[in-house]
Amino acid sequence: MLNFSEYGAAAPDAPTLVIAHGLYGSGRNWGVIAKRLSDGRRVVTPDMRNHGLSPRSDSHSYRDLAGDLADLITSLEGPVDLCGHSMGGKAAMALALTRPELVRRLIVADIAPVAYTHTQAMFIDAMRAVDLTRVTRRSDAETQLADAGVERALQSFFTQSLDVPEKRWRLNLDALEAEMPRIIGWPDDIQGRFNGPTLFLSGGASDYVRPEHRDRIKSLFPAARFAKLPGAGHWLHAEKPRDFEAALRTFLDA
Repeated sequence: MLNFSEYGAAAPDAPTLVIAHGLYGSGRNWGVIAKRLSDGRRVVTPDMRNHGLSPRSDSHSYRDLAGDLADLITSLEGPVDLCGHSMGGKAAMALALTRPELVRRLIVADIAPVAYTHTQAMFIDAMRAVDLTRVTRRSDAETQLADAGVERALQSFFTQSLDVPEKRWRLNLDALEAEMPRIIGWPDDIQGRFNGPTLFLSGGASDYVRPEHRDRIKSLFPAARFAKLPGAGHWLHAEKPRDFEAALRTFLDA
């Protein structure tokens, strides 16, 4: 089962909130927001497969990721409220469509149920290029990532998945590279509808969720609502954490 961190306590009047991180992330990336949201409910932040301390696999399909979340939610005695960002958002959508009984409310952060044409493989190359023998602290790796052209915000983000004492990445880079077409894609064989309350929350400066995606979204999630955080890009929860938290509270408590 997925490794996860847990914040707060289960509450009789508020379902557990599960937050699924994006590509190259981990549950710990969401620690600050999870702690704040745990003032009235339990919040669980798993490491997705091939990330963090969760199991490794050669397969990284969204059916697999949805199955991992289903196993976790079943162990938590769901249903739960579910939030997913980017890759985690696609996994959350796949779960809601295939196992709707496990999800009460769904928040999809800056991603749509479509295939994208961009790739994130260049970051795998940058992480592989880090000479871990010269790393004694995370800042050493950040310096090398900067030399490889990785922007400052992502340097810190990536190095949260670096095990400095063991001098290794807590990412299955080989599997993520091989499965990149699936990660940036969307499985057309996933059928179904999720009729529960759904919020597509996007960065105002991001182009991941476009107007032309809305018909597709509404066909799968008929109750979908749309909102944007002004001035935020794809990493909206990191760029505007307070605004992101407020948007989640408003939606979850409605």
